[in-house]
Order: sequence, then C-alpha cells, then structure tokens
Amino acid sequence: MKTNYRVLPAVLAALLLSACGTPAQNTPAEPAAATAASAAAAPETTAAETEPEPVSELKNDGSMYADLSEGMPSVFEASDGWSNGSMFNVTWRADNVTFNDGRMQLVIDNDKKPKGGVPYSGGEFRSKDFYGYGLYEVSMKAIKNDGVVSSFFTYTGPSDSNPWDEIDVEILGKDTTQVQFNYFTDSKGGHEYMHELGFDASESFHVYGFEWKEDSITWYVDGEAVHTAEKKIPVTPGKIMMNAWCGTGVDGWLNAFNDANVPLKAEYEWVRFTPAV
Repeated sequence: MKTNYRVLPAVLAALLLSACGTPAQNTPAEPAAATAASAAAAPETTAAETEPEPVSELKNDGSMYADLSEGMPSVFEASDGWSNGSMFNVTWRADNVTFNDGRMQLVIDNDKKPKGGVPYSGGEFRSKDFYGYGLYEVSMKAIKNDGVVSSFFTYTGPSDSNPWDEIDVEILGKDTTQVQFNYFTDSKGGHEYMHELGFDASESFHVYGFEWKEDSITWYVDGEAVHTAEKKIPVTPGKIMMNAWCGTGVDGWLNAFNDANVPLKAEYEWVRFTPAV
C-alpha cells in the first residue's frame, strides 16, 4: 500500500510517466468504466450545490477547475489510438473529443479506420496529473441509447505501474433515470450500487460527484449525498477521467448496442477537484 500524500502542482508532471498516451489495461471482473485516483490528508470538504466560478484550471492549493466552454484545458488530454479491449467495443479517438456550443462532447461513432475487429470509435478525456483524497465533481448530460455508458471516474492501474484503483459514476444509456456507483481497490470490485435519480440524465445537465476519504466514499447528485461506501476504500493516486463508449459481450448489463442513431454524444460543462484539507 502506498503512503498517502498530497500531490503538489510542482511535482505533478513527474508522476505522468507512462500514463499519458498509454492505454489503460482494463479487463475487469465485473462491469465498470476505466480510469484513475491520487492521495492526500483526510478531507473536510463537502459537496458543492452551485456551479463554480470560471477560474483557471490548477491552482496553488492543489485544487483544479476546468471550464469546458473554453475548449481543451491544459491539464487534460484526449485518449487516442487504442482500445481497452474486453467489453469496450470502441477505439479511443482524439477526434471524438469535441468542443462546441460552450460544452465538451464525447462522441460514439462508426470508426473511420477500424482495426482489430473494433468497429466503433469513442471519446475519452483524462487528466494529465494524479489526484487524491478530496471532492470530485462534474456537470454532465448522458447519452440515452441501449448499449452505451457515459461516465465520470478516477482510475489508475498497471499502465501507471500502480494497482488498479477506481471510483466510478456511470450512467447506462438503457435507463438514464438511474446512475451506477462502483469502485475497485487493487483490482477488486463488486461494489455496484444503482441510485434512482428522479429525473432523466439525458435531458439536462446535472452535477455528479464523490468525496473520497481515507475511510469512505460518498457519492452526490446535485449536491445531495445519496450513497456511502466504507469498506476496502481505494488508496492509490490516479487520474480524473470521463468517457463515452459502447459495449460488447455485456448485453445483460448494458443491453445490446443500438447503432442506428450514431453519432451519439455525452456532454460536459465543467469538472472540478477540491483537495482534502
């Protein structure tokens, strides 16, 4: 187990190593989207109920805010040129991460240059740096379509020379009135929890988030705490990620992918990290 530490802006770049431009090897034992997390002191943060002010990206206190209406933030990048394999039936393409109408779009489409028997392309957006204990939030609108996932999560794993640790917010396109929460600690998952939203996540933007502490994870929807986990909590620093993808071989989870309406777009307005204090 790694010793918890607070990631400071001055050393973030040194932690990237093989993570940037390297596919995450994600072959989960049970369904989950893939990507990363980081460590700090036990947090005293609480979920925000209002949209953040449009400040710029990474700040000296370790917090991060990216206003996606302004285009690609300097502290994020688009995955490009590989597939996670297993249940992911897309190749990540940088062209599938777009910025239009004051929002970011993660696109699922027919791949223009399919390879390895993967017919579709998907969009994945991830931080260059690693983040730890604190509050993670995003304003997003999900895809409504059988067979797809719209996500917000943290992840690290073998491509970062780390254990597989992950914390997930996943909206399944087959039923966008629910959100699935999950987490993995050293590759062990099985913590799925379905929460009834009381609205359709594909119709408007809502704020989803989770507060990661040393001894718990609490998930939030529009500032309201809706679920807490307290067993075998992840400890490893990772990356903040968002992706949109269609599945294969997981029809019982996602339903069979309906590609009649491609391209499909999940949209994001902003993303924020507030470190523990």
